[in-house]
Formats: sequence, structure tokens, C-alpha cells
Amino acid sequence: MRGLPGLLAFAALIATPAAAQLSPAEQVIVETVEAHHEADIALLERLVNQNSGTHNHAGVKAVADMLAPEFEALGFEVEWIDQSAAGRAGHLFARHEGKPSTTRMLLIGHLDTVFEPSSPFQTFVREGDRGIGPGAEDMKGGDVVILAALRAMKAAGTLQDANIVVAMTGDEEDAGDPLDAARADLIAAGEWADVALGFEALAKIDGRDMSSVARRSSNSWQLEATGKTGHSSGIFQEQVGYGAVYEMARILDAFRRKLPEENLTFNVGFMAGGTPAEVGEDGLSASTVGKTNIIPSKAVAKGDLRTLTQEQTDRIVAAMQAIVDQNLPGTDATISFDFRYPAMAPTQGNRDLLAKLNAINADLGLERMEEFPPSRRGAADISFVAPLVGAALAGMGADGAGGHAEGEYVDLPSMIRQAQRAAILMSRLSQEPRD
Repeated sequence: MRGLPGLLAFAALIATPAAAQLSPAEQVIVETVEAHHEADIALLERLVNQNSGTHNHAGVKAVADMLAPEFEALGFEVEWIDQSAAGRAGHLFARHEGKPSTTRMLLIGHLDTVFEPSSPFQTFVREGDRGIGPGAEDMKGGDVVILAALRAMKAAGTLQDANIVVAMTGDEEDAGDPLDAARADLIAAGEWADVALGFEALAKIDGRDMSSVARRSSNSWQLEATGKTGHSSGIFQEQVGYGAVYEMARILDAFRRKLPEENLTFNVGFMAGGTPAEVGEDGLSASTVGKTNIIPSKAVAKGDLRTLTQEQTDRIVAAMQAIVDQNLPGTDATISFDFRYPAMAPTQGNRDLLAKLNAINADLGLERMEEFPPSRRGAADISFVAPLVGAALAGMGADGAGGHAEGEYVDLPSMIRQAQRAAILMSRLSQEPRD
């Protein structure tokens, strides 16, 4: 039995693939991220403590001003892109020119949060491995992961060959108007890039890290139904018809019965019906008046539409329009759509990129990352560029929970493995020729 401890130690050594396939430069990346972790947490705390609700333009710019010197110290050319014409603060872009004719990479983050200055949730608090604060998970933790990865690449000497654009939008939580103007610079960067990496929060299932090769769209619709009004005793009669509310009910129930399919949702956010009924100027409310003995003349409703591909979007929009057009007697209806965030469809290129990331996971001794169900994630800025690049992955940021609510937190140790994964992936991509 005397030799058993040594045998067990040898068995453990050969069974552990951690760092087994890492190059010397990649080992430097691993060590640099770990060594700089506490400084990264300190930066995260400063970012979180600066309110940057989307409509706090000065706060969004202040976060950009904190991040800009960090990128400049790594040799990036930094640009602030004013978005006042779109009613928003602006975007921070950082660019690094590397070896010609190699993979061009676009890293996507955002500066804003959902927490405006009026929110009581304003301060970073560290509790063990959790960093609690507004935007800690969505997505200031991811912004710090970007910097941690690039800093480690710099230390390892792999940044010098890398062609990278970092795009941090200032209005991801509430995009500016017109949307084409608000996303023009991001789309231009997507047209330049070969690969896009989105650094919003890491997805997990049952404690296991997952990767997002797809994200659904986020669009909205508005429905209006009209009918002949009059005394309620005449409803359903040929000369009067069914009224606006029954027409609205017919349409929404037909949506429920006829449209459902995989990866599709269509929520009804609010509705109203009466004589009259109107959507509020803010687009977020509705008002109505009426009496029980009056047939309602108008009904309104607004909702969202989430799809996995553009083909699915086009097909469902056509199906919704066909349902709307089948009016009850004495009624009419119209539907309009506001297309905001497109879908990031699952592609072979995305899955090939995940395979490269999983090779890195094996080299780091980490578990294989499976695909996260797209129905469980919302829309994101990466969707604007995913159709333009050869490959895209989302969820490259830090793990956490509670996003968009008081108590939101980031899992601080997750920042280490996410920065290591990203830095090694970018280092390897930087040596690949463009297709």
C-alpha cells in the first residue's frame, strides 16, 4: 500500500488535461488573467458605481471615459461616436490593427444599463464571490472580461498580430431612433469583421457553462380593430356586426391556436377596447371608455414577436396578416410591425467557432460547452452583425443572475475563465488567414 499515494497522484496527473495543450504564450494568458483578477474587480466596482442608465447620457459618457484609457494603454485607437441625433449618448469604439489578411474580430459590449438615476439600486457590494450592483451582470462584468482578455493577450505577445474592433454601444437597453442611424457604426464594423463575439452574460444550465450560437429577434406589433357602434341589443345582427372587441378577441385567439411552433413567441403586452380606445403617446399604455350597453367601436393591442431566423419572421408576419384580414361581419382590423432586433440564426459557421472554443476548453481542463437554447435568451446587439460575419458566438461575458432587477450580481470567479477562453480563442484566430 505504500506506493498507492504516488500511483494516485500519477493517475490524477494524466487524467487532468488542464494546460496540457496550451502553448507557452497561452500559459502566460492564463496566469496574467488570474494575477490581474483583483484589479479587474476594482475596475468593475468603479464602473458599476457610475450610473449609466440609457437615458443618463452624462453617465454613459462617464463610463466610456473610464474605459477609454484602458484600451489606449493596450495600443488601441479609441473613438467616441456621438449619438445625440438619435437621442442617445454615444458609442465607444476601440480599434487594433494587426497582421494583414488574418481573421478580423469584432467584440461587442455595451455601456448602458436599465437602471436610471431614479433607481434605488445604485451601488456595488462585494459578498464573497458575488459582485452585486446595477449592471454588474448586464453587462459591465462582460466589458471587464473584454479588457482582461486583451490585457492578457498583450502580456503574452499575441495581441500584436490581432485585428480587433471593440464596439461598446451606449444604448443597447433602449436603442436610439432612428434605429438605422443608431446601429450604423456597429453594422459597418460587422461588414468589416469575419468573427463576432458578444460579451453579454454567460449562459448556464444545471451549473454547466453553455454557449450561445443563436439568439432570437425582438420585434413588436400593434393591432387595431374597429366595428360599428350602437346599442348593445343589436350586437351580432347583420346590420351591426360583432363590434371591435369581438374582432380583437377573434384575432388574438387565432394567433394562440394557429401560430405556435418551435422557437416562436408572441406576447400580448397590453390591450384596451371601448368607445373609443387609443394607444398612449408613449406607446406603452392604452386608454378607453365605454358602457355595457354600447357596442365598442375600437380595440387596440400591442405585443412582441420573437423568432429564430429571418425566414421564420417573414413567414409568421404573413400568417398574422392573413388572420387579421379574416374579419368578422361589421368589423375591420389592421396590424403593423416595428422590426427592431433581428435574429441571430444558428449557422454552421457559429457551430464551427464553438468547436474551436471547445478545443480550448479541453486544453484548459474545462467542461465542454453545449448550445444554449435560444428560446431562453433575449435579443442583443450581436444580432445586427451575425448575418454579416462568417461566425458569431454570444454569451462570452461573465456568469451572474438577476439582470434588470435589484440584486443583480455577477459571479466574480467566472470572469477569470471567460477572459482566458476569449483571449486564447482570439489569439488562435489571429493566426488564421481570412477565408
